[in-house]
Amino acid sequence: MTKILHLTETASWEASRSAGVYRQSTRGATLADVGFIHCSTEDQLPVVASFIHADYAGELVVLELDAAAIAAAGIAIRFEDGGNGEMFPHLYGELKTAWVRATHRAAVMDGALSVPGLAGARGTTP
Repeated sequence: MTKILHLTETASWEASRSAGVYRQSTRGATLADVGFIHCSTEDQLPVVASFIHADYAGELVVLELDAAAIAAAGIAIRFEDGGNGEMFPHLYGELKTAWVRATHRAAVMDGALSVPGLAGARGTTP
């Protein structure tokens, strides 16, 4: 089964936990702005990190989503073209914090993503 992941600023995630719902689509854009929450697979995560967070010096976190719980709630996760022919998972609704099965601290330094605990989400980016 493909892991569905979302990379975000730790502060955004922490703020959502008290409300029980996360509504950030990507850095600088909300679910209301975009219409879905940008996600990725483990293999896509390093490229996403370099594209979205390359200049971000703060703390990051990878949210590992419970796709079965999301589907059971009637929220769609669709794999759609990210603009270059690669299919990225998009979550079409708000994310209840209870649907996050794990969190992983992350960092982007010199174009490389490090996520201890997610072996497939490490590496340098092109």
